[in-house]
Amino acid sequence: MLAEVGAARAMPDIAKDAGASIAGTLDWVGMDRIDVPIRLGGDGETTTSAARVAAYVNLKQPDVRGIHMSRLYLHVERSLADEALTPCSIRRLLRNFLESHAQLSDRALVRISFDHLVRRPALASANSGWKSYPVTVTGMIDKGHFSLELHCEVLYSSTCPCSAALARQLIQQRFAADFGPGRPLDHDAVVAWLGSEQGICATPHSQRSVASVRVKFAPAFAFPIVELIDRIEDALKTPVQAAVKREDEQAFALLNGANLMFCEDAARRIQSTLERDERILDFHVRATHQESLHPHDAVAYATKGVAGGYSIEIA
Repeated sequence: MLAEVGAARAMPDIAKDAGASIAGTLDWVGMDRIDVPIRLGGDGETTTSAARVAAYVNLKQPDVRGIHMSRLYLHVERSLADEALTPCSIRRLLRNFLESHAQLSDRALVRISFDHLVRRPALASANSGWKSYPVTVTGMIDKGHFSLELHCEVLYSSTCPCSAALARQLIQQRFAADFGPGRPLDHDAVVAWLGSEQGICATPHSQRSVASVRVKFAPAFAFPIVELIDRIEDALKTPVQAAVKREDEQAFALLNGANLMFCEDAARRIQSTLERDERILDFHVRATHQESLHPHDAVAYATKGVAGGYSIEIA
């Protein structure tokens, strides 16, 4: 009997029926950390990743108490689970947010974060391994204008140019001491010395480093996630490796020796390659070298310098 009465009675909707006790518009209201699978397509293949999603609309009616949270969730679940992630699908999702909040909202935002796995070949051996790249896609409609941002992080190695120069000086001094002036040089003895710990008495310090890159693509383009990551890694030359045998480690040492970098050098390398991509409307680069010499990080920023675009905020 109680079940029948409950089914016949309309359930209360406090957010809709009750006014706000304190009036005021709100910039964003919504949900964060929604777990949902996403599908990414490319080169004729589709991959599925676990993602965490944030979904928001603004609340422009000061006297309305709240938005419809469940509508945002259902739109996210249906859209992202059913179709591949593309600029068109994100624009459609944001429009659904706004249509389900007619008269309440004129801005909508979705942020989709996931780890993108890419199989990478080893530098010298015949092996390969998986590398994970944190990726975030953010779409927004603001008063009818659609914008799209792609953010990724790339790990790389950076060897300090100053430390390398100081190490070379110490090696020179050791060589001068072990092979004095006027003393005839024996080729085999020098080769043996160069391969010894006594000869190479100093080595430069290097560290794992992080390139955090945000780009805004023209809306006509899809998500070139791997292509963007490849361009960043090609510019830096020393991305961290997955499968590593001794021949791979030796090849990596050679790359580091040929690409000595301050954080300023790394930021400029990425800046230069992104500036040459006509698809990119704007970019924001943060190069962080997690120092092995110091207990602090060395950091450099760069943007494209577009009027009204990304600012050089320190984060």
